[in-house]
Amino acid sequence: MTSNTLIAPSLLAADFARLGEEARAVETAGADWLHLDVMDGHFVPNITFGPLVVKALRPHTKLPLDVHLMIAPCDPYIDAFAEAGADHISIHPESGPNMHRSLQRIRALGKKSGVVLNPATPVESILWVLDLVDIIMVMTVNPGFGGQAFIASQLPKIALLRQAIDASGHDIRLQIDGGVTAQTARSCLDAGADVLVAGSAVYGKPDYAAAIAAIRTAS
Repeated sequence: MTSNTLIAPSLLAADFARLGEEARAVETAGADWLHLDVMDGHFVPNITFGPLVVKALRPHTKLPLDVHLMIAPCDPYIDAFAEAGADHISIHPESGPNMHRSLQRIRALGKKSGVVLNPATPVESILWVLDLVDIIMVMTVNPGFGGQAFIASQLPKIALLRQAIDASGHDIRLQIDGGVTAQTARSCLDAGADVLVAGSAVYGKPDYAAAIAAIRTAS
């Protein structure tokens, strides 16, 4: 793993009764970003939290808050998450009628913009918005639940996106979310990823620092 690789523990796997403590704990343990999965029970079959929880968490950590909106429609809530303290806001092509406009709005609010590809969403769906994107996230599970098994068929997609990013000349992070462990991390990195979201692989372990280190040193 290169020194340029970032680790983003996902709060979806944390103890929801102690979110402030859990955020501080992974910051101390060496995390780079804090990943927040926002689910609405409509776009995905689960419900997590909204802008008020993001706002409540903001004072507890200096880590960038990497907010993944699994909600539809996403547009009415972009401003609220930005105001709550999100540093990055990532959306799905399927979560609104005009992805280009949505990404423009995120940028206009001074936030880093991201676009997320579900396992069945093709790379071609985002090639014409690369100039508006700071993060591309590949879901290596179907979104909605933590603790799922890694979908290895997404590795060629990661490789295709790495080629597209490099050809674009834009500064875009290639992020992976779903089933990332010390065992699957190497395949993601070899395919071209540089940000790894890890839920149960960090928060499901007794020693967060050791868990983060194990993913960083995956081989």
